[in-house]
Amino acid sequence: MSAADSARAWLAQDPDPQTREELEDLLARAEEGDAAAAEDLEDRFAARLAFGTAGLRGELGAGSNRMNRVLVAQAAAGLAAYLLEKAGDSAELGERPLVVIGYDGRRNSRVFAKDSAELFAGAGLRAILLPRLLPTPVLAFAVRHLGADAGVMVTASHNPPNDNGYKVYLGGSDDGAQIVSPADAEIAAHIQRVADAGDAAALPRSLGYETAPETLVDAYVTETAAVAPAPAGAEGLRWVYTAMHGVGWETLSRILDEAGYPAPTLVEEQIEPDGAFPTVSFPNPEEPGAMDLAFQTAREAGAELVIANDPDADRLAVALPDDAVEGGWRRLTGNQIGLLLGWRAARLASTLRQAQGQDAAPGASLACSLVSSPGLQTVAEHYGLDFHATLTGFKWISRAPGMVFGFEEALGYLVNPDTVRDKDGISAAVAMLGMIAEARGRGASLADLLHEFDETFGYFASDQISVRVDDLSVIGRIMAALREQPPTSIGDVGVERIDDLLEGFDDLPPGDVLRMWLQGGSRVVVRPSGTEPKLKLYLDVRGDSADDARHRIEKLAAGARELLAAQ
Repeated sequence: MSAADSARAWLAQDPDPQTREELEDLLARAEEGDAAAAEDLEDRFAARLAFGTAGLRGELGAGSNRMNRVLVAQAAAGLAAYLLEKAGDSAELGERPLVVIGYDGRRNSRVFAKDSAELFAGAGLRAILLPRLLPTPVLAFAVRHLGADAGVMVTASHNPPNDNGYKVYLGGSDDGAQIVSPADAEIAAHIQRVADAGDAAALPRSLGYETAPETLVDAYVTETAAVAPAPAGAEGLRWVYTAMHGVGWETLSRILDEAGYPAPTLVEEQIEPDGAFPTVSFPNPEEPGAMDLAFQTAREAGAELVIANDPDADRLAVALPDDAVEGGWRRLTGNQIGLLLGWRAARLASTLRQAQGQDAAPGASLACSLVSSPGLQTVAEHYGLDFHATLTGFKWISRAPGMVFGFEEALGYLVNPDTVRDKDGISAAVAMLGMIAEARGRGASLADLLHEFDETFGYFASDQISVRVDDLSVIGRIMAALREQPPTSIGDVGVERIDDLLEGFDDLPPGDVLRMWLQGGSRVVVRPSGTEPKLKLYLDVRGDSADDARHRIEKLAAGARELLAAQ
């Protein structure tokens, strides 16, 4: 079927007047000979936005290769069919699978969530829609709190403003974690069958869905406030908070009150949800410039630290004053935050072990993705805890046996696994505030905590190189070239061995990842991004001092760039 025929078939089932008008105009221009319009039309229908372990995520717009109401309807109907199939006889006996749906402040998030609730209810499921736009961690909490069979969060997290997505969690034996294989492929097959039937407009809908009570949000607030009630050192803490135009502040502000922390100075320009993200072109705290307004506010307020959530509040960024950098403020890396929070978790596990009179903490573990700092393993070993390295993403980290804390270097932290089985930037913020307040109580700062960690566990340094591409095949070619001719050195550091995870490795499932172990204990991991058109290299070293670690990571980064340039 040609792109034009596909577009006409799409128009016949699209309930959205905006995308219908967009596609009708594009089709008309293409048929009049507009080459750019024809190319755009081809791109929209040459492929289908893939459903995988990250659910769906992509640019808003008409077409099978975009996020829109047709694609969401097909996804909801496919997920409903999967859940009914899994329920089997119990569904036939009237025990309807339960799905809870949440949404953030991005464009069309509420529309997609309401469509999903109507379609789930129309398919015979019990559907519960969260009462308003809320952080992703509240949805992840709701799946477990309600004993749901599945959860859907409509969000594209920290992606560019014109993106949206569809994130799926499973209950039961999955315990409220994100989907993994084979569930992703089974759901995708059901979605494809719905799409092949060809008429999303004919899918049964019902207004018989429920709206979750406020008591559900209250329960999340109470559970999260209990992560780290404010110690005496919290009094007088001067700090700045930004929600990055997202949905974090309303929920976090209630938790701060309940936990007893002083209110922050707000970055007013970014505190209310706004799907246009007017002050940031890329609403990700990791991106250059994204926290400039927060730093400006911190300078004016004489703050001791800055805390930021990304737009759906599942990630946490932290910054501290540093006269050595331009502007006087420095954002901590995801690894630095993760190692501090892992240290906190290990100490809590050790304290619990001592209180229970045990010689060990049987089964308790720290976990992180294989691209995150190896320093977490050192922390785990220091406290006699188990350690697990997983594939990237909290769909894997959250499944680590006995986990009491998990993190990934991309600003994701799981500090309360008994409550939320996903990264949670709000509970992580509370844990970080508690750690900093405890240090203040003994006259120490966040900078002192970082130094104490280094003195206790060693001088770890990390870096990351990202290559953004317009053509995804470029990433495939680079990965293939590295496999065909593996490097023997990176810069002047010899490669001792390479773990290729394409077919799985040890207890790790298959993944498109190359892990290179270098002389002197350095490490380079290469993988395509799971959510963006990027190839990523993760670099880690351990030095004899802070200066030594800095020197090692700079040399390794230079060598890694040379390696990429040669491909």
